[in-house]
Amino acid sequence: MARTPLPMRPTGWFQVAWSAEIGVNDVHRMTYFGTDMIAWRSASGKVTVMDAYCEHLGAHLGFGGTVDGEILRCPFHGWEWNRQGRNVCIPYEKNPNRGRRIRTYPVTEHSESIFIWYDADRREPYFPVAEALSGFDDGRSAADYYPAHGHSTLFEQSVEIHPQYVMENGVDFAHFKYVHNTPLVPEFTRHDFDQPVSYVDFTIAFDDVPADEINSGVQAINSGIGVASTKSWGMIDNRTQTCVTPIDETTSDVRFTVWIGRKPGDTSDQPTSRALAHAAGVIEQFGNDIHIWKHQRYSDPPALSPAEFAGFTAIRAWATQFYPADFDQTAAVAAAR
Repeated sequence: MARTPLPMRPTGWFQVAWSAEIGVNDVHRMTYFGTDMIAWRSASGKVTVMDAYCEHLGAHLGFGGTVDGEILRCPFHGWEWNRQGRNVCIPYEKNPNRGRRIRTYPVTEHSESIFIWYDADRREPYFPVAEALSGFDDGRSAADYYPAHGHSTLFEQSVEIHPQYVMENGVDFAHFKYVHNTPLVPEFTRHDFDQPVSYVDFTIAFDDVPADEINSGVQAINSGIGVASTKSWGMIDNRTQTCVTPIDETTSDVRFTVWIGRKPGDTSDQPTSRALAHAAGVIEQFGNDIHIWKHQRYSDPPALSPAEFAGFTAIRAWATQFYPADFDQTAAVAAAR
């Protein structure tokens, strides 16, 4: 893929792990936004995400750091750090070092996922990340779906891709016929890009039915540029969550989660073979998208058809709010060519 001209440090919520990956007392290493980070879960079950290096002498806390109750202990000299990144104990001194603090990131955990808020200017979160299972005003919740992690997820690491490419897919009605083999192109019934959390609804059919008889579709909630959740209606009951998290100036991690509605009366944590088959089909379709994105070049201005103009113009204008105020897209695109 040609190097993206878009900033790889956008503001917003981004998934850094699935909840099941970080148990109590676990310390999880990762790199996002060009920064080495760790995530750890305390005895109370709360997850902290912070920069990876001890402020004392720079030991990497992900290599030998240990969780003890609600603190993380450095493996080098035993300095203890709390969930706010403050030093609370130096074992060989009477007082902690109150002048140093490890950077921590706002965390929210739901939808079997752990998200951090990233902002280069360190502003506090100013919009939420929608819950994939209970965020669609239909009374549904996690209890209505089989657990996904370990059964119905896809993880593509270090992909040359920008989060905006994935978001633009949501308004790209024409690709469904050619990438997903739908008999008809979708009809969009809602484009709402007035707020950081945006909404896109459309009707769609994967079976060959007359256009005037289509009775199924998708609702999407975009929580900023990094997290998109969908609800399918009139088809197999499923919810999906697509998350793209930048690693550095050229690559991102892509996580995709699929939840299939429970069979009535089934309270098992193990999905049925039918549910797994449906989830595999959804993941296969998403894989077709990833194959395109991996080799895509950002086109600006794009050669849009008249029918594409409104959707792409709206979502690209919406996306700019998550980039630095001084970002000059025209100059960045020219420089990348």
